[in-house]
Parts: sequence; C-alpha cells; structure tokens
Amino acid sequence: MGDKGRTDAAAAQGAWERELRGVVRGEADFSPGARALTTMDASNYRRVPRAVVAPRDADDVAAVLAVCRAHGVPVVPRGAGTSIAGQATGTGVVLDFTRHMRSLLAVDAEARTAVVQPGLVLDVLRAAVRPYGLTFGPDPSTHSRCTLGGMIGNNACGSHSVAYGTTADNVHELAVVGGSGGALRLGRGWSGAPAGLRDFVGARLAALRTGYPQDLPRRISGYAMDALLPERGTDLARAFCGSEGTLGVLTEATVRLVEAPRARALAVLGYPDESAAAEAAPALLPYGPLTVEGMAADLVRGAAGLPRGGAWLFVETGGATPAEARARAREVVRAAGALDAAVVTDAAGQRALWRVREDAAGTATRMPDHTEAWPGWEDCAVPPARLGAYLRDFRALLKEHGLRGTPYGHFGDGCVHVRIDFDLLSAPGVARFRRFSEELAGLVAAHGGSLSGEHGDGQARAELLPKMYGDELVALFGEFKDIWDPAGVLNPGILARPARLDENLRFAVLPRRPVAVEFGYPQDGGDFSAAVRRCVGVAKCRTAEAGSGVMCPSFRATGEEAHSTRGRARLLHEMLAGEVVTGGWRSPEVRDALDLCLSCKGCRSDCPVGVDMATYKAEFLHHHYAGRLRPAAHYAMGWLPRWLRLAAPWARVLNALARVRPLASLVRRIAGIAPERALPVLAPRTLRAWLRRRRACVGQAPGTASAVLWPDTFTDHLSPQVGRAAVRVLEAAGVGLAVPEGRVCCGLTYVSTGQLTRARAVLRRTLDVMEPLLARGLPVVVLEPSCAAALRTDLPELLPDDPRAARLAARVRTFAQALEECAPEWTPPYVGRPVVGQTHCHQHAVLGDAAEARLRERAGLTGGLSGGCCGLAGNFGFERGHWEVSVACAEERLLPSVRAAAPGTELLADGFSCRTQLEQLAGRRGRHLAEVLAEGLGAGRGGEG
Repeated sequence: MGDKGRTDAAAAQGAWERELRGVVRGEADFSPGARALTTMDASNYRRVPRAVVAPRDADDVAAVLAVCRAHGVPVVPRGAGTSIAGQATGTGVVLDFTRHMRSLLAVDAEARTAVVQPGLVLDVLRAAVRPYGLTFGPDPSTHSRCTLGGMIGNNACGSHSVAYGTTADNVHELAVVGGSGGALRLGRGWSGAPAGLRDFVGARLAALRTGYPQDLPRRISGYAMDALLPERGTDLARAFCGSEGTLGVLTEATVRLVEAPRARALAVLGYPDESAAAEAAPALLPYGPLTVEGMAADLVRGAAGLPRGGAWLFVETGGATPAEARARAREVVRAAGALDAAVVTDAAGQRALWRVREDAAGTATRMPDHTEAWPGWEDCAVPPARLGAYLRDFRALLKEHGLRGTPYGHFGDGCVHVRIDFDLLSAPGVARFRRFSEELAGLVAAHGGSLSGEHGDGQARAELLPKMYGDELVALFGEFKDIWDPAGVLNPGILARPARLDENLRFAVLPRRPVAVEFGYPQDGGDFSAAVRRCVGVAKCRTAEAGSGVMCPSFRATGEEAHSTRGRARLLHEMLAGEVVTGGWRSPEVRDALDLCLSCKGCRSDCPVGVDMATYKAEFLHHHYAGRLRPAAHYAMGWLPRWLRLAAPWARVLNALARVRPLASLVRRIAGIAPERALPVLAPRTLRAWLRRRRACVGQAPGTASAVLWPDTFTDHLSPQVGRAAVRVLEAAGVGLAVPEGRVCCGLTYVSTGQLTRARAVLRRTLDVMEPLLARGLPVVVLEPSCAAALRTDLPELLPDDPRAARLAARVRTFAQALEECAPEWTPPYVGRPVVGQTHCHQHAVLGDAAEARLRERAGLTGGLSGGCCGLAGNFGFERGHWEVSVACAEERLLPSVRAAAPGTELLADGFSCRTQLEQLAGRRGRHLAEVLAEGLGAGRGGEG
C-alpha cells in the first residue's frame, strides 16, 4: 500500500472510530490492550479485532450494528470467551457483554421462568433461583463463568442434559437485534421473524424434513432450521439457539427453569476402559439419572478417591430426600455391571469428584509427559447406542495418524470431548491436523453423528459440515444467514461460508525459537512461549464462586479480564506475537496488567493447566526494567532483607522514629509505600540473636540435630516470637535443631519484584552456606509459607544448573510437615478451641496444608480456614496504588470470616503478610500455629535462655 493508500485507510479508521464513540453510551475501546485481550477464546484460533465495545443496553447494540453495517465492519458478540471452536473471536468489533448487560431482570417462580441479560453468569442465575427450589437445567463445566448469552449462542448443554436437554430446550423467548438493525422478539410462531424467512422455509420443506439426522440428542452442528417446520411448532427461539452470533445479537432472554432435586447422590462406576463405560451408559438411562458422565484414567492426576477401574461413569441421581436419592443411586449400581462402584452422598465428597470431571478440559490439555494437546475435535456426538463402537474406531484413527487423545464427556448423550496432541506449530503438523479432521468428520457421519455435540462448529468444524449434511443443506445455511443478516457483518466466516479449519491458528504468530529467559520452565522444555501457551482459555480464573481456591484474587476484586490469569496470559501471548502489543518486554499494556497480579501463585495449583503467572510476572519485570530505573518500591521492598539486616542494631530507635507521623509519611513517599499503610515494627532482638544467646546458655552437642531451622527474613526481623515458639514446640517433640552458620535467604522479595540477577546471586550464596547441612540430609523447617514456596519452586527454576538447588528444594518442610516426619509419635498439647483464619496462598498453591489440618485436629483446634488471598501478598499490598485492591481481596473471604467468628475463636495466620493484613485492617492479632501450640505446652519461658 502506498502512502496515499495508508493515509486514506487511517482517515477511514479515524472516521469510523469517531462515529462509533459518538453513538455508544458504553465503553468503546480501540487500545492495543483491549484488542489483545479478545484476540482468542478457548480455541486454537486467533482473530484480531479493531475495537472492543461494552454495550449498556439494546440501543447500544443497535447503534453499533448500524455503524458497522455502514462501514462494512464485522461484529461478534462475546460472553466469557470460553468458546472452543473460535466463534467468539472477530476481526471487527467484539461486543463484550460481561461488563454491563449481565443482570437478572425478573423471576417468575410460579411460571418457572427467568428474564436474563446475555452477560449474566449461569451460576449467578442458579444461586438467585435456588431459594425457590429451581435451577437452570443446562450446566456446562464452565458454569461458574459462562454467560447465558454464550450458552444460547452455542446451544450449550453440560452434564445434566440427559435430564434437562440442551439450552434450546430451555429457552422460551429471545429479544434480538437482527443484522438489519431491527428489534426482533423470537418465540413460537412466525411473529418476529425477519422478512422472507417464512417463504424460505415454505419453499424448502422437503430438504428440511429429510436433511437432518434423527435420534441424536446432541445435534448442535449447523443451523436448526428444522425447528421452523410446522410439525415442530415453528419455534424461532429454538432455531436461533446455536447460531453462534451469525444471525443476530441477543439482548434479553426468557428462559425456563426446572425444579432442583432436594437431595442428590453420586454413583461412580468403574469399567476396564472407556469403550466398556460407553457401552454401559445407554442401559442406565431408563433409571432417570440426572447425569451419565464418562472419563478415563489417563485424565486423573493423583489420588482422586475413585473406585477400581480404567474408566468411570459418574451417574448422579436425585430425590425428595437423601434416602431416596441414595436408593436410586444403588439401583443404578445394581444395573451397571461395573467392575467396582461407590455411592457418594455427602456434598463435599460429590464436589471433590465433580471437580475432577470438570477440570478435565484443562487437565486434558497436558499429556502425562507434559506435551501439549489441543481442542479442535472437542465434542463430537453420536447416538448413545453407537458410542462404544465409535470410541474404538476413534482410537484406531488416532493411532493411524500417530496422535494421542483422552476421550471423556457426556456418555449418556453420546457426546465425547477430547484434546489431541496435534502439532499446530509446523506446516507438516498443521497438514496432519487437516487430514485427521477430514477423516474424523467422515467417521462421525458414518456413525450417524454430529460434528458438534455441544460447543458449536465455529471455525474448527464448519468447513466440514457437508460431510454431515450434504452440499444441498449446507448451501441453505448460507441463504438462511442472508435473510437474517443481509449485510453479512455478523460473525462472518462462522457456520455459513466458513473459513478453513487450518486458517487463523493462534500459534502461527509466535516465535519459532525459544525466547531468552531467566527461569528454567522445566515443565515446558525451557520455552517461555510454551509456558504462555499453557493457557487455553477455559477461564477458571474468572470465577467468583465461594470455596473455589485462591485464583484469581485481582480478578475477584476488579472483575476485569486484564486482571485475570487468562487475560495476562493473552497479553503475554500477544507480546510474543508482536502484532497488536508491539513493545515486547517494554510493553506498557503487559506491565499494567501484571501490576495488579499479587504473585499469590494460586494459578499454579488452581488453574487446570498450571499456568504460573507469578513466575511469568517476575520474568517480565526482570526484562522490562533491565538497564532502567525501577519503581521506588522495588528498591525499598525488593531489597528488604538487606535493609532489615542493616536496621537490626537500631530497631528501637527506628521504631520510635516511625511513630513520628511526618517522618513516617516521608519514608512512605520515598519508598513507594501506600500512604494508608502502617510501617511494620522491627523486632528489638532478632531470632538469630536469640538463638545465639540461647545456644550459649543451653548448649547443644554437635551432630544431634534432626532438622534445620530456616531463619527467614520475616521471622528473623519482624516476627521472632514465631521462631521462638516453633523451637519450643519442636524441641518438646524431641526434634533437635541446627541453624545455618551464615546468612541465608530464599530470594523471595527479589523474585517478586523481578530482580532475578540479584535473586540468583543471593540464592547461590545461600546454597554455599547450606551445603554442609544439605550433606547431612536433614529436613529444613521453614516457618514462613512464602519463603518455603520460594525455596521449593523459584530456587530450582532459577538455578537449574546447580544440583544443590534441587536438593535444598526437596528438603523444605513446613512446621507441621516437620513434626509429622521427625516426631510421628509425638502428641501435641490439647488446645480445644475453634479456629478461623486463612491458609496462606503460597502454602495452598505449592506446599499443601494437609499436615497442618491433621496437626490442628490432633490439638483440638476445630473448624476450617478460609481460602482466597489476604490481599497483602508480600510487597503487593504495601505498594502505592494497590491499597484498594488489597483491601478488596481481604474483604472477599478473610475479613468476613473473622468478623463472623464467635468470641474465643483462635485467629490463625501462618504468614507474616496475613498477620499484618489482619492487624492493619481488622485490628486483630493472628498467630502462627506454632505460637498456639507453644502456649498450650504450659506457662513459663522454658529453654529461652
């Protein structure tokens, strides 16, 4: 394009932008960051939009469509962006319905209906109607974040479809803005139909009556034009469902509700393999189950409490009472012919098992050997009676092409999900992807099936619809779309006149050679691009459901996609691509999104594919500030171990000066600390000083230690009472302690601020000091969970070439783990109090808290700790600009649980950050478990020296 052409294009773009901004009352965002966040959904595909618009109402939607029609700009509606076939991406305007149009407008419990806006999250609807004893039947595994608009667009189903059908079966009426701009009201009958539709159907009755496969409960592929046949009741709303944003834009829906069973039981049935499980599924349908779900052993990571077998059916039953639900589940077991079976009736046990099944979409993305697997043939469906035979043929086809995949899904409806280890990075790999796709489409059609049984065709399968429907019916799809959308602006390239299935692959833009990075990324072959590719977009990080772990506290606080784990991964992907986000490691878009990442590591455990945004953030900050001046907080809090060491002799004087308000304000301003924060109080005597004096008083025979006590920076300088308590308890349990002779540091503060060169130097010096103790093979007791997590993960990933790093990481133990390992017969003092508080987010993500829970139980400390993140998260909550998000994170779960606790409840918080947050926001003193147990040992100073 010449200079004049570029000038004209820029002028046209500017005119279009101004016109769009002028007619939309919601947000119209043309920035690289907003566009980068919506280039992808949960599929293999990527399309770069020109703008993202968050409409406020139907008038905004109509105005956007009018401007885009006039300028020939495509429009695609988008909910949570979890579509797996590419239909939630576009090259024009993405309509984001998750900001404003997300309300529940009305509930009619007597009529069992609800009126919803398209951005309403399914679980929000279900929670709102639960008091009426009602629910919305379809429930995809993404129920905690998927939107009703997206469910209608894709005709979503979920695990309960054997009882409640698809979304189309549960829709009463739809309000839609058509491609021509008119407001349409779609329900039964022809009222509201776009002009010409009735004549189109009347002229093609024979093709519509004979072109669709019958007896197929999960036929989602193509347009449901047969719903307009007179013998089917001419249901416009049903015909619109599953149209993937290509016919109109939904602005409101009246949906049907169903009575929720008062009690549920779960029968888990074990079979030799998935074909055997699939063949058993149809025989269970006459018993009226709520679900018949199937999955194989290669999707299960770790112990999951499943009965014996190589594959399982999850069959849920309902009843008016627990006894009735349990009786029905046992009836299913008797009829199942399974190798082994279990009936689970308690709610917690059922949730744990369902989580194994619901996380399969993410788990399946990584093969057991950590190689990648991808969607693309995620949800074919065949008649349930054909499923066993189809799975055997499917496995044979995989083997023929040298591919691997693990089927799972809705066996009662004949619907199979699978992620396959396609090579989508090389030309030969993409060519094999195409060949396999074409042959699999033929196989599905031969079994009388549907290319899509749940998630829509999108770009992944629409090209192959002639294999299922034939050329004549597929040609009618194009005519059908043109009636609704004459200008062709609604999601072009999807369903009608589709793009090729091997176009727009999201991997094509990534660098072909590994990027030079600091961390080792051992699970990704040392390739940062592969680490970023871990995010497949299932968006579990966007959930706000209670009890859903730690991830992602900043999204829970802000509700913004840019502050979710997925959003940050998308921005990093686009940074590597360099097309939309062009600044590379200096990108302000990525920097701003990562600024509110708390580095809680919650995604490392809660994300189904193990995205580790805390590590990615540290990597980014290292490169972003290389050779440049850093924010003041990086020097103040990143170098905290050094400053605390220098301040230790002057602790009393500095504490007194910190109480002088003008001086404290000046320190906060210089150090980049939030003005709302109180400065931490320095310990007059450090833990190491106490240990030295105590050793001199008491003495200890060399070589008698059975564990090493790690004097971390926070315990040493800010909470030495925790260390003293731990020493007392461990020695009471008969655990002799050694202490490193020199300075040691886990490097956490340097890592979290991205000062990785400094972190590596600190860690190498630490390994030099620890080498004699490592040679003795002693467990290393680390009292501060964040330091333990850094030693367990950051240390070996920053120093993969130093074998001492892996040895130290393997020896790290929490306080409770050390007691279990070194003093298994010891009985802790009985405290006998209820507890409240929060499991440290790093402990949840990296170390686990099972040993702590067992120790609390043995000590008579009753009750559980909340999940989530306290919001302080080391330096995060202290940094200027983070106060509001920090408080919001604490208010999500921690502070409400503390306020609701009865008098006399023990407030537990093993992390210094958690204790600081509780003190500064709630005025309450939290204690480490070691302190509570030390108190329980009895009064007196014992061996304090």
